[in-house]
Amino acid sequence: MASPWKRCCCCFLVLLHLQSSACLHQQPADSAAESPVLDERSDGRMKMEQQFRQQQSSDVSRRKLLQMQGAAVPFPPLKVLSDGEPCVLFQARKLSLRYEKQKQLDLTERAFSPQKTVDTSQSVCSGDKATLVMRFGDVEDLKGLTIRLQLSNTLYESSGQWWFSVDSVSLLYNTSEEAVFNASDVYAPASASYRCLHVSSLQRYSALLLPSSDHARRWAITFTDFQIQAFSVSSGKFSPASDCVTFLTPAILMGLITSLILLLVLAYALHMVIHLKHIEHEDEHKADIYYPQTPEQHEHYCAENATEKNVM
Repeated sequence: MASPWKRCCCCFLVLLHLQSSACLHQQPADSAAESPVLDERSDGRMKMEQQFRQQQSSDVSRRKLLQMQGAAVPFPPLKVLSDGEPCVLFQARKLSLRYEKQKQLDLTERAFSPQKTVDTSQSVCSGDKATLVMRFGDVEDLKGLTIRLQLSNTLYESSGQWWFSVDSVSLLYNTSEEAVFNASDVYAPASASYRCLHVSSLQRYSALLLPSSDHARRWAITFTDFQIQAFSVSSGKFSPASDCVTFLTPAILMGLITSLILLLVLAYALHMVIHLKHIEHEDEHKADIYYPQTPEQHEHYCAENATEKNVM
């Protein structure tokens, strides 16, 4: 007969065998049970990624729409051709006219819009002279309105460089009426373009266009974001711009006058302080002077002085 110890060992081995077989049978079932949970998690992640991508694409499309709506693209520049090549480029964001206190005329679209091409057939370009002629036709009460820009090209021997300038701007209307404005400080090197925020006859815009007659003073003409280039145009595009600089605008002039007044006040205040300190210094070191009023006092004073000298 087997001993009780052997029986216990056999029972223990049998139990271990049964447990291992049960574990082997349970593992596929557990993995099968966990696989639906993993599939659900992966499906949820995929859905979240898809929603995130859709949201990103919608945000990008909204940004693009906002950029397209907010961007103000300027009209292409006018070109004057000479032998098939451009010799004058002209562009402005806004062109406006006003006669005395009448309604302002906005000629921007008429001048630069591709859908309403202005007539520039009478423009001329040569070696050192150019004329840009813009014929608008009838505009409200103005018959045959035309704007003409006279340009010139000059060689300065001291620098050996060519400079172009706008010499005048003329308004022609009603067949015989003409208002001429002489341009001042509208120039740039021939290798560059000229650009200025305002080229106008109005004083608040520095008045770069000066009326040449009383009749011209009744008119106000303003070019906003004015840019022009002549005589050395390459590839039909503007060269790097030479910006206008108006040093003595009304605001700058008032600032200079105010600064000068403040400096004068400060200088006067410093002068007074130094003068008062000098007076105080003199008062502190001032010797007491005795003036005798009678002969006896005078003799006594002289005797005291003689005694002091003998002692010294």
